[in-house]
Amino acid sequence: MPKEDVARLFRAAQSDTDLRQHLSTAPNVEAFIAMAAQLGYTFTEAEWREMTRFSVEELEGDLSEIPGI
Repeated sequence: MPKEDVARLFRAAQSDTDLRQHLSTAPNVEAFIAMAAQLGYTFTEAEWREMTRFSVEELEGDLSEIPGI
């Protein structure tokens, strides 16, 4: 189910600008995943990377620059 949560979060963030703005305030990937978990989306960093295909270098960038977030 974690992979489905990644997909659900991406779809929700694409259609909900408030959610997207909220998630983009995360200072790092760990905080982003914790914020997502508080909203009911449960997945690990590895699962998120696998589903989004983002490299570690991209994850270290500004989360608001990642499509769908």
